[in-house]
Amino acid sequence: MAPKSKEEVIELLESISRLLELKGENVFKVRAYTNAARALETFTGDFAAAVTEGRLGEVAGVGAALQEKITEFVSAGALPYYEKLREEFPPGLFELFELQGLGPKKIKALWEQLDVINIDALEAACKDGRVAELKGFGEKTAGNILVSIQARRQYAGAFRFGDVAAEAETLLHELKQLPEVLHASLAGSYRRRKEVVHDLDFIVATRDAEPVSGFFVGHSNVETVLAKGATKSSVRLVGGIQADLRVVTPEEYPSALLYFTGSKEHNIALRSRALARGWTLNEYRLGPDDKAKIKPDPVPSIRSEKDLYAALGLDYIEPELREDRGEITAAEGHRLPHLVELENLRGTFHNHTTESDGRSSLKEMVSAAQELGLDYLGISDHSVSSFQAHGLDVGRLLKQVATIREMNERFDGEFKIFAGVECDILKDGTLDYPDDVLAQLDYVVASVHASFTQSQAEMTARLLRAMSNPYVTMLGHMSGRLLLSREAYAVDVPAVIDAAAQTKTVIELNANPRRLDMDWRWWPLAKEKGVLTSINPDAHHVSQLQYLWNGVGIARKGWLRPSDVINTLPLGKIEAQLSVKRSS
Repeated sequence: MAPKSKEEVIELLESISRLLELKGENVFKVRAYTNAARALETFTGDFAAAVTEGRLGEVAGVGAALQEKITEFVSAGALPYYEKLREEFPPGLFELFELQGLGPKKIKALWEQLDVINIDALEAACKDGRVAELKGFGEKTAGNILVSIQARRQYAGAFRFGDVAAEAETLLHELKQLPEVLHASLAGSYRRRKEVVHDLDFIVATRDAEPVSGFFVGHSNVETVLAKGATKSSVRLVGGIQADLRVVTPEEYPSALLYFTGSKEHNIALRSRALARGWTLNEYRLGPDDKAKIKPDPVPSIRSEKDLYAALGLDYIEPELREDRGEITAAEGHRLPHLVELENLRGTFHNHTTESDGRSSLKEMVSAAQELGLDYLGISDHSVSSFQAHGLDVGRLLKQVATIREMNERFDGEFKIFAGVECDILKDGTLDYPDDVLAQLDYVVASVHASFTQSQAEMTARLLRAMSNPYVTMLGHMSGRLLLSREAYAVDVPAVIDAAAQTKTVIELNANPRRLDMDWRWWPLAKEKGVLTSINPDAHHVSQLQYLWNGVGIARKGWLRPSDVINTLPLGKIEAQLSVKRSS
């Protein structure tokens, strides 16, 4: 069994904290586990070495007792203390933690006072009125719980792209290292960078299938083997997602990769073009169609997907675009865009620090950005109305601005921190700070964080009013959606895009895997209107700067080029772009 990772340890500590709170343990004991989890989140050293060398106790918040438990869990793969603690509660009770808005205190009350031990029991208690009558709940809370239960069932078997990426890419990398593997790739909706996926498809070309299939089903990250065959195996990974392996010959690989990447509609369009030439295109080959009513053209040699597209009279279509949304026509007319790539990004905006609800300091965020090779970093902590996020009042904000200005003097022009803020858009469309405060910042991200239930007309007017402010540089996470958790609020997206074009407001592409907002389906329209974007990680920790990778995938899916993304601009040019709205 592979040693447990830092992320798995953090999850364990948080689980123990919840269980202790359910049990009614004293607040200091509960807090010890929570504090240790937060401390490890911000620990940037070599975690495995710290465990092996017994140095975890040097991390503030990790005492001797916790170091012992963590070491046991990492080395043995299990912690009897945790397992024994779990046995004190009904198994179904842990499902309740998956529902939005339910924490340990509420779950404890439901369990002890209403004997709610699973989601079905909770649903019944909400419907018959018992939850509404419970102290600290009420009808609104009961209604919200029912909405959460419905959402959980609706999204069963669905996974956020960003949440499965590490698992998927690690397994792919390991498959590629096998001596028997000649080619390997992920396919399906994952390869097309859909924001939500239901399974993972691995396509492998080899002359010796058995060792490859054996490695796949025996992998340490496999929880359950669902099927194993000569050419296809299916497993369920530890994270819960199903993964399928298809083993093909090198000659079949291009057709198999194309077919299993999809989309279904894209494949149908390609097969129609093949049939028009007297060919058949399936998951195994491009070849003559025995049933063709016309004399088939000679079939060219196929060694790659590019060869397949060329044979069909098309430029190569990147996987992200294969959704039958105009890419076939564009490929035929040589009008496909050169899509933005991760390497094009020179910096990013919308990042938080410990001044609001971030878990890394300003210095740590800057250092991490420099290590990634970025030339600049925008800091936009929360504004004062986001009290739950420890939002900054005017005094704290301006003090942070002064600190940033002072730090910039030390970089000698080789790196720059931009002083900004994520400013709440209030219910009437006004902003959290007056203009004379906003004018002192390099840029402003304006976002909605409350009053999500306004009508479409009200929400649209709210956003439009905010964008009309000359100091609002960009609109943050425009729809407010949380994938697999909260639907987007009602808003007239085309009207917002039109307003962004008129006011020269940048619309953020929020790369947080829970958001990926604005939705990729709207970016072609925004691009057509001349609206620019900034790919922003909404990072609350140094590790979350890596979310930029997610954002680039969505930008590519939205047909965006480097010229459509402001944070591809270098220092010396990005400053002018940030001030274009105020100076117009």
